[in-house]
Parts: sequence; structure tokens; C-alpha cells
Amino acid sequence: MNLADVMKPIIFAALTALFWGLYGPAIGFARTAEGNNPFKPYLMIGVAYLIWAIIGGAAGMGYTKVPFTFSGAGVTWGFIGGSLGAFGALTLTLAMFSFPGKPRPELVMPIVFGGAVTVNAITNIVLSRQQADAHAPSLNLWLGMIVVAVGIVLVAYNTPHVGPPKKSQATTPTTTPAEKPAH
Repeated sequence: MNLADVMKPIIFAALTALFWGLYGPAIGFARTAEGNNPFKPYLMIGVAYLIWAIIGGAAGMGYTKVPFTFSGAGVTWGFIGGSLGAFGALTLTLAMFSFPGKPRPELVMPIVFGGAVTVNAITNIVLSRQQADAHAPSLNLWLGMIVVAVGIVLVAYNTPHVGPPKKSQATTPTTTPAEKPAH
């Protein structure tokens, strides 16, 4: 295995972390722009998912030259996975906007990402028990989950709390000489 084979998934994972890390603050700004209603940004999240999933999926299928045919299990599990992602986006939206006042991505996002890693590990433990050749989870896995939990608290507690830009207080009407009323 060469370095390029190892780096490609790492680069894509790092880009995913970048995009998802910016996701929380972006929907916070969207909520503020929409009068603090969380469901207008959520609708646009769905539109974006739909557009990018179709474009990305079709482009990826074309690039890898796979036929545009699907198995029943592939459609079912793809729909389940997409639904879980959509429900995750909905519950993330609800979590972000359940705070009184402004959204709190600095508190919500560490819980989401640390929790997702842990849920993924636990799910794989449960699924691996169905395989005869699966190995038992090591003590390091459980230790890692504890470290993630501690990390969630540390990141959430120590992240700077940044809000959307404040509107300008000084708004003075400007008129041109032609617009001035006659006396």
C-alpha cells in the first residue's frame, strides 16, 4: 500500500470534519437571518442535501463507471441511511435552537461528533457479535470512549462563544439635494 492510498481517505475524512465543523455555526447564522425560526434553515438543509447527494452520487457513479441499476437491499439500506442522516440533521437543528436566545453550536457540536463516534463503535460491537471470527472489544476501545466523553466536556466548556455580527446602531438616512423637501 502506497502513501497516496493511505492519504486519500484521511484527506476526505478531514474535509468531512471541516464541513461538519462549519455546519453548526452556518445554521446558527441562517437561524438568526430567518428571525430565529429553526425550520426555515432545516428546509434549506434538505434542499442542499438533495441537490448535492444527487449531483455527487451521479458524478461518483459515472466516474467509477458503475451501472445506474440498484438492488432492493441497496435501495432499502441507502434510504435508511439517508433517513438517519436527515433525522440527525433535524435533531441537530432542534438541539441548536432549543436554547433560549442564540444558537449554541459550541455546546451542541462536540456532543454530536463525540457521540457519533461512540455510537458507531457500539453499533459495530453489537454487529460483530453476529460474526464467528470477530474479536472482542479491547480495553483501549472503552478507554477511548471515556476519553471522547471527557473531550466533549472540555471542548464544549472551553470553546469561545461567538454570535452573529451585530446590526449597525447608527443608521442615518441620506438624502441628495434633489430629494430634500421644499420649504
